[in-house]
Amino acid sequence: MEYRVLGRTGVKVSPLCLGAMNFPEPNGEKESFEIFNRTLDGSINFIDTANVYNA
Repeated sequence: MEYRVLGRTGVKVSPLCLGAMNFPEPNGEKESFEIFNRTLDGSINFIDTANVYNA
């Protein structure tokens, strides 16, 4: 996967992001861990955990 540099930080992030705001619901803890692990195995290192925007 080709990574992108995040601003001037030098941090490289994947162009795909896992939206994890509602983890572990509605999938349950076991399935949520499976999704998370598959995400990391697939070279995705950008995980959005924000629970609210514009608050």
